[in-house]
This record gives sequence, C-alpha cells and structure tokens, in this order.
Amino acid sequence: MRMVCLSDTHGMHDEIVVPEGDLLIHAGDLTGRGTSREVTRVAEWLADLNHRHKLVIAGNHDFLFESDSERGRALIESAGATYLQDEGVEIDGVHFWGSPWQPWFHDWAFNLARGEPLRRVWAKIPPATDVLITHGPPFGMLDRVARTNEPVGCEALTERLRELDVRLHVFGHIHEAYGVDVALDGRLSINASIATLRYEPTQEPVVVDWCEAFRTATIV
Repeated sequence: MRMVCLSDTHGMHDEIVVPEGDLLIHAGDLTGRGTSREVTRVAEWLADLNHRHKLVIAGNHDFLFESDSERGRALIESAGATYLQDEGVEIDGVHFWGSPWQPWFHDWAFNLARGEPLRRVWAKIPPATDVLITHGPPFGMLDRVARTNEPVGCEALTERLRELDVRLHVFGHIHEAYGVDVALDGRLSINASIATLRYEPTQEPVVVDWCEAFRTATIV
C-alpha cells in the first residue's frame, strides 16, 4: 500500500502537487482559521484527489472541528474521506488511529494541558495500532522550534509510544521540523508539514510504501 503523507496545508492545498498513491493521510491544520467556508474548500480539493482512501484529522487551526465536530466531519466525509477524532479505522488489514490534540499552545483549537489530560487522550490509542496520525509530534522527535532550538512535543505521547508497537507515526504542527526520522524501536516518524516556518507551501508530501507482511514502512 502506497501512503501519501502531508500536514499543515493551511488552505494552500491548491498550490501543492500531491503524488499518486493508494491512501492519503492529512495530519491536520487543513485551514487558516477553521471556518466552514475554508473546510468546504478543503473538501472540494479532497474530492478531486483519486486516492482510494483518504484519512484526515484536525489541527490547532481547524476550529470548526472543535466547535461543531458534526459539521466538520460531514464536510470531510462528503468528499469520500474518513475523519478521525480519537478513533480508528482498519484498511486492508492495517490499523490506523487519529487524534488532533497537542500541548497547550496560545489559544488555538484542540489544546490540552501537559501531563494527565494528554495522558488520558493517548491512553485511548489501541495496542493494535499500526499507523498513528496525530497533529503534534511526540517530545524529542522532529519537534524543535527554530527560535530556541528546543523540543516542544508532547511528553505524554512519547511515554505512550513506548508502550505501543506503532510502526509509522505521521504528524506535523512544527513546520520547521519537517522531515523523517527513525526511533530506537524502529518506528518511522514523519513530520509532514507542507508549510514552512514562513507559511510557504514548499515542503513536499512524504510518500511511504507499507508492507503488511512485515509491518514495515519504507520511504519512497
């Protein structure tokens, strides 16, 4: 299965060349301010893509999904995509789980305090999860901000990942930390932010081939 991973398009989706694949993963920040009109535009774009499966989560800019999750979900699913908000789906034997939450960041959507509130969210991730989709990164993995070079990812998510056997983790949120890395346990981590720190949509989607027989993800 070929998976095309992207995040943080911030309404600039029409400026992106999306590679062909079997499954599209969008890890949140679809919009600039999360208005219904913006989400409608995203849905129209998704409907035009010919990937057989499309998985979408929200991010901290996507306010509609927090204030009126039924409306946001309906718009995304009208495009033939699947919206995940602390829930999972199985596709061709692969178990996906998606969640939009991240540590408190100004006054944006889907913010939770560090520590126990986020631990409760990540505790919902099933042990059988193969591919995890979150908006924010785990602490210490593709999460350093340019201004201070400090890691700002979620400590509770890092703790939970140590308890799981996730093979592929797709996220975004920290634009300048775009890239790919491999954890000590072999988990492939992708910060798939399309937008740069200056909100220029020039970072390319990341394409991965998934081998179900060996539960491995390989960058194409």
